[in-house]
Amino acid sequence: MNAPRITRVAQALSPLFVTLPTLALLSACATSAPKPESTASGEQTMVASTRTLASFKLPPEEQACYDREKEPYTAVVDAHFHPRPFGGAAIPPQELFGLFDKTSVRFVNYFGIGQVLDLKSGCTYYLDCQGVPASPSIKNDFVNGMEVVAYPHDNLHITLSMTFMDLAHPENIVQIIELYDKEYPGMFSWSGELNVMKQALVGNLHEPATFESIDGWAPFMAVLRERNIPVTLHSDLGKDEDPTKYLPLMEYLLDKYPDNKIVWAHMGLSKELTTIPPNLHVSIMKDLLDKYPNLMLDISWDVLYNAYHQWGPIFIDFFNAYPTRILPGSDFVAANTKARDQYAKELDVTGRAHKFMDDNAFRHIALGENYFRLMNLDYHAPQVCKKTGN
Repeated sequence: MNAPRITRVAQALSPLFVTLPTLALLSACATSAPKPESTASGEQTMVASTRTLASFKLPPEEQACYDREKEPYTAVVDAHFHPRPFGGAAIPPQELFGLFDKTSVRFVNYFGIGQVLDLKSGCTYYLDCQGVPASPSIKNDFVNGMEVVAYPHDNLHITLSMTFMDLAHPENIVQIIELYDKEYPGMFSWSGELNVMKQALVGNLHEPATFESIDGWAPFMAVLRERNIPVTLHSDLGKDEDPTKYLPLMEYLLDKYPDNKIVWAHMGLSKELTTIPPNLHVSIMKDLLDKYPNLMLDISWDVLYNAYHQWGPIFIDFFNAYPTRILPGSDFVAANTKARDQYAKELDVTGRAHKFMDDNAFRHIALGENYFRLMNLDYHAPQVCKKTGN
């Protein structure tokens, strides 16, 4: 199969950008990155928002405008959150709600872990258990559904997501969706995070999707399309020695399913791809967003931040230029072994880019307008307060 157009462009552009000094490009934000408040002991704490879930029901003009100088820069929406780990115990639901209450988050996507570690292994994290199979499963989704019903919270809007899909073997996906319809009627309104190609899981026998298996997605993608259900896909863009190695997979599925609402997790980055020149990365994202109107990107996971050490002008300009095509998220995995302040820290790191966005991008991304419109929710982002003086 010939490489699609963007792949060829990327291969041509790569030598032009590979020698650019990445840190220099990003230095404009390096010294001005905002910091959470610090306690007397020096530990950082997240500033909680005083805005309630109910306040977002009001039309924008009836809400208090959002004062960016006084209110949190972290997102109102966590569109990429895992309430259960790959294996082992999760943080109890009531504790999770307490963690959200201490931050700015009022809307959250409950992503199951689509590929669960063998229960008999005793493993919590896949990278600590190389060789232990991680297999597609309904386990996480069903537990999430039960807990959402058992532990309601009036200051948090939870979107349940189907994450069981085996994209390498899609033959029975529609039948399993029918099982969800029976057991949890009308409760699952998102799909993903689903793994197209996740290099980090290959050591746990992850089987990536192929061009042939993508063809076989048609029946379940039709169901998602008919129900207006977005799907978040994890598809590694490439690896350090070949930054666009897996781009053809993403291009192929976007060509095949242009009418589906597809969210590309982490803008294609991963721990295996940390040295791609930002110019090249952004040019690929722009080309795909221009070509596929239903594509959105999520900027979850601290890998995006750590890969470039700071969010720099290239990325902020990109977000400002495509304000309606980006979703925020933490990619937090709620293992019970984690310190309880870890969520706020990850939300802060993944939200630092918001600080430098213009007001329009901030409102659409951090304040949730993109999420509300994508989901056809009856919620509204507040207007951003106009600056006074110089």
